[in-house]
Amino acid sequence: MPPYLKRAAIRFLLLTTALVPAVSGSLFAQLSHVRMTLASAGAEGSVSRSSSSVDTLPSAPSLSAIAVEPSFPVGPAAASFAPVTPVVGRQEVPPPTRESHRFWDRENQILFAGVAAFATADFFTTHANLDSGGRELNPVTRVLSGSTPGLAANFVLETGSVMGISYLFHRTGHHRLERITSFANMGESAGAVAYGLTHR
Repeated sequence: MPPYLKRAAIRFLLLTTALVPAVSGSLFAQLSHVRMTLASAGAEGSVSRSSSSVDTLPSAPSLSAIAVEPSFPVGPAAASFAPVTPVVGRQEVPPPTRESHRFWDRENQILFAGVAAFATADFFTTHANLDSGGRELNPVTRVLSGSTPGLAANFVLETGSVMGISYLFHRTGHHRLERITSFANMGESAGAVAYGLTHR
C-alpha cells in the first residue's frame, strides 16, 4: 500500500474514533432525558387507562425529531467537530502601480527617443571633428571611427545597447535602473557633444 493511502486510512480511523463517542454520547443523553420525563410524569400521579389521564401526560419527543436535530455537547470538543464552510469570493486584482509597467510605455519611448537624438548629435559632432583633423578620445569608438559607416554603426550599436540593458533591468524587476540607464547614456552623450563643440 502506498504511504499516502496509509496516512489517509490512519486519519480516517482517528476521525471516526473521535466522532463516534461524541455522537453516541449525545444520543444516550437524549434517551435518558426521555426516560426521566416519563418517570417524572409517572411519579406525579398514577397513570390510568382512561383517556383523560393520558391526555395530561407530556408528549415524549419523537425519534424522527431526535434524528433530525441532534444536540451535540457544547464546549471545546464540539468546536473541533464543527463543519468548516469555505468562503468563495472574487479575488480582487490590485491596480497596476508605477513600478509595474509595460516596457514600451510612454516614458520609455520618450527616453529612447532622447537617447537616439543625443547619439545622432554625438555622431555629427564627432564626424565633423574627425574631418577637421581631430582625434577620437573614446577607445571603443576609436575602433570604428575610421569610416563614416563605421562611426554610424558605433552610435547605432550604442543606442541598441542602451535599449537592451534597459530591457534586461525591466525583466528582472529593476525599474529604476531601467530608467537610469537611458538618463546616464543621454548625460554621457550630452557631455561628449559639449566637449566636441568646444574643442573644434
